[in-house]
Amino acid sequence: MSEVHAGRRSRLRAHASPAGDVAAVVSRPSNVRYLVGPAPAGAVLLVGHDGGDTLFGHWDPAEEPVGPRPHEEEGLRVTSLDGDADPALAAVVAAAEGGARAVAVEEHHLTVAKHRVLTRAAPGTGFTDLGCAVERQRLVKDEDEIAALRVAAEITDRALGELLESILVGRTERHLALELERRLVDHGADGPAFPTSVATGSHSGLAGHRPTDRRVEEGDFLTVRLGARFRGYRCQIGRTFVIGTSPADWQIELYDVVFAAQRAAREALTPGVEYREVDRAAREVLSAAGHGRALGPVTGHGVGLEIGEDPRLSPAAMGRLGPCVPVTVEPGVHLPGRGGVRIDDTLVVRSAADGGPELLTITTKELLAL
Repeated sequence: MSEVHAGRRSRLRAHASPAGDVAAVVSRPSNVRYLVGPAPAGAVLLVGHDGGDTLFGHWDPAEEPVGPRPHEEEGLRVTSLDGDADPALAAVVAAAEGGARAVAVEEHHLTVAKHRVLTRAAPGTGFTDLGCAVERQRLVKDEDEIAALRVAAEITDRALGELLESILVGRTERHLALELERRLVDHGADGPAFPTSVATGSHSGLAGHRPTDRRVEEGDFLTVRLGARFRGYRCQIGRTFVIGTSPADWQIELYDVVFAAQRAAREALTPGVEYREVDRAAREVLSAAGHGRALGPVTGHGVGLEIGEDPRLSPAAMGRLGPCVPVTVEPGVHLPGRGGVRIDDTLVVRSAADGGPELLTITTKELLAL
């Protein structure tokens, strides 16, 4: 991966410093990881204007990151700081001392106070905003990144499948969520991609529901949303089931509507389509069934080193999907006091010639009675 990381840093350098006189200081953790691989918490990367890159951080043997530590011979200098030295401050001072005319920083990641500290540390150096240059570079994934997402999805599907084979009635949402997260780790995940959500009865269908001590009962809808993190990459799956021998008519009707909306959005995932068109595909199905207002602000979002990356599939989103962009499609409807349905998948945008959207999360979307 060292050559891949070096290539990513070279592209960032060309963007930040076309004239060869501006250094970039990257402080957002997911962006640092994208450019160098695993790094200690709080590490900051200096992408030098002169072609030299340095990672500043505090290495604690008790908290060594998963994966290989960057080495000097990989084209990246590694500077371990002592005590409470500030990695961002060290990076800015190094850039100024190295002759950079200006330093581009990630203003969206810095506090106002931190920005003031950095500018005072290099009074003769200009400061510019790097913006979301790294996030834009991260948008399209290479095949190694997609392979990591596939493994994360396989782990997630396996953990969910095992849970569905167990007895669920009488167990609490909180207990089931903890069990799912344990199963993710047992099957090789670094950990959960985000806090696992288990919602039953009147809680089902709520986006981002935090598990409670409510117990699973016969006749409930049960909504589960989880994802594994593997080599830093995160996926997401959401499924809804019915507890008992058979679902009620209203549950079948609601499930069918959400499933149709999800299928419409999945089928809209083609290179060149506008983000908002994917959202519209799902929203029109729900609106026709009288549930248009129940859909949240987005139908889906990008995934990768973070859950909730760009792009956002929402009514106001600007931009078009490209190939090799992984996204979620996750419409849902919640009926207050009754419950609801969510169906989430992680897919990779592919052209028709490549088989269309690649579905990574393959657990059945059939309405199962458990």
